[in-house]
Amino acid sequence: MNFTSLGKTLILVGVFIVIAGGLIMLFSKIPFLDRLPGDIKIQKENFTFYFPLTTCIIISVIITAILNIALKFLIK
Repeated sequence: MNFTSLGKTLILVGVFIVIAGGLIMLFSKIPFLDRLPGDIKIQKENFTFYFPLTTCIIISVIITAILNIALKFLIK
């Protein structure tokens, strides 16, 4: 691996981190994103367990699509 490809990879990772941070800040402003169907919530007297299964799947699909598009243009 030469330094040019390493530099491109580091830039791509940095851009991805900035985009992910921006999306995380925007997701907190979307009101319906924390209560999607399929999210698991168990509430007892002194205990609450919440696992956003559907939200994780949606975010995973979006990140996979972005990475596939970015890598398609980066690797030629």
